[in-house]
Amino acid sequence: MAKITAAEVNKLRKATGAGMMDCKNALVEAEGDFDKAIEVLRKKGQKVAAKRADRDSSEGAAIAKINADNTAGVAIVLGCETDFVGKNENFVSLANDLAEIALNHDTKDAFLAADFGGMTVSEKLIEQTGVIGEKLEITVFEKLEATYVGFYVHINKIAALVGLSAKVDNVEVLVKDLAMQVASMGATTLSYKDFDASFVASETEARIAVIEKDNEELGRLGKTLKNVPQYISMAQLSADVIAKAEEDAKAQLKAEGKPEQIWDKILPGKMERFISDNTTLDQEQCLLDQNFIKDEKMSVAKYVETYGDVSVTGFKRATVG
Repeated sequence: MAKITAAEVNKLRKATGAGMMDCKNALVEAEGDFDKAIEVLRKKGQKVAAKRADRDSSEGAAIAKINADNTAGVAIVLGCETDFVGKNENFVSLANDLAEIALNHDTKDAFLAADFGGMTVSEKLIEQTGVIGEKLEITVFEKLEATYVGFYVHINKIAALVGLSAKVDNVEVLVKDLAMQVASMGATTLSYKDFDASFVASETEARIAVIEKDNEELGRLGKTLKNVPQYISMAQLSADVIAKAEEDAKAQLKAEGKPEQIWDKILPGKMERFISDNTTLDQEQCLLDQNFIKDEKMSVAKYVETYGDVSVTGFKRATVG
């Protein structure tokens, strides 16, 4: 039997990340052959991966990386089974190494087929499944390209990318603020203009049904009823709808006995409230239409305007779980 030295065990451990005893046993089985020992560990990983294939990798680490000239970024999630592993320093280091590779590829498939120290990324994940003893997989892969790309990562649980149309003064502050907005508020699209009409219609029906059901219970308890909106998106607020809302507001002011000469001071606030009450879908899902988290008196779109001639071209969000 080949004599296995501590140096050989340590070399294999550094190459694979496997435990000391696993490395020693692999070298013994491979009769001291380093490459064969790696193959032994890889096969062990395949066996463990097969056994854990049906496990849920709902924990892990979210990582974002940007290229040197800030024109492309990637956000990935390396998934595992437990939060204990997801917070492990070596696991997070592996996730960062994988994200560096992911940055050079446009699709998840190309990334998984890429080289990682003489094996593919997919093979590395299988190997590390054997090392760690939990199912590992890339659960999210998002790529974004733009004139300027920035990112924000929240405690390795949420990674956000934002693309801008131009590089302006203090662009680093702008793009980080926007990425933080994406991470914290979970927008799904840029603007209400991106919504399909059928989606808005079905969402309107569903939301009204929920509020009406809530009002039944509130009424039974003698509590104040919730407002039932006619609309939920700016996409529904046509010029005719806005004009009618303004006429209704004027009629209300007249009924309240407010002098007509002061209506111009009151109407803007009433119309602003009407739009706010009837664009709840936009405020939840549209990045540019959300209230800016650092100053809720303005929308994200208004905040972007303070930086001059620049616009948001896209964003991506990667979350653990």
